[in-house]
Amino acid sequence: MDRRSLLFLPALLTAAPLAAQTPPALSDADRAALTRIEAYFNAMTTLRARFLQIAQGGGAAEGTAWIWRPGRMRFEYDPPEPTLLIAADGQFFHYDRQLRQPTIVPLSSTPLSVLLRNPLRLSGDITVAGLERSGGLLRVTVHRTGQAAEGQIQLVLEEQPMALRQWVVLDPQGRSTRVTLTQAQTGERFDPFLFAFNDPRFREELEQQR
Repeated sequence: MDRRSLLFLPALLTAAPLAAQTPPALSDADRAALTRIEAYFNAMTTLRARFLQIAQGGGAAEGTAWIWRPGRMRFEYDPPEPTLLIAADGQFFHYDRQLRQPTIVPLSSTPLSVLLRNPLRLSGDITVAGLERSGGLLRVTVHRTGQAAEGQIQLVLEEQPMALRQWVVLDPQGRSTRVTLTQAQTGERFDPFLFAFNDPRFREELEQQR
């Protein structure tokens, strides 16, 4: 797949930014739904799942995701896709195993940083750009307040019981990438080394995997 379409990479902002939109007025029911979503994420410790990522252009990839709130995330793609993505310590690490090329950017520059906030609050410096409810699902679209040009993320959750099932990232060029989670497991213990990309031993292990 086209690695430049990977949902986590910060946009290169070389195209026109997303048009500014006025946030919708929220009803009492909407606010109650947002409160439930906040409570769900703030109670989450760990989540491991298989994922299917589909880019707007049709490229697809699968892999395993680890989310360890707050602040840590790992996305390991199945071969032949050589990409490894890790968030930790306020940084976002993108590693291409084929090129042996690492890139590190601030985690805050990626839309998925919303998932790792502690606590998660869907207000203040986060703007809710849309909220939909249909078919037992809640879809909430958010972006950093005043930074809509960075991109947006839509979180898709089952209402009963509340569970994260999917998200869609819209980048500044208007391209979307959809990630669907399956076989999700919560509350497991993870090895911290999975997220330790600043540890020299971690880089050595990556090199040994080639």
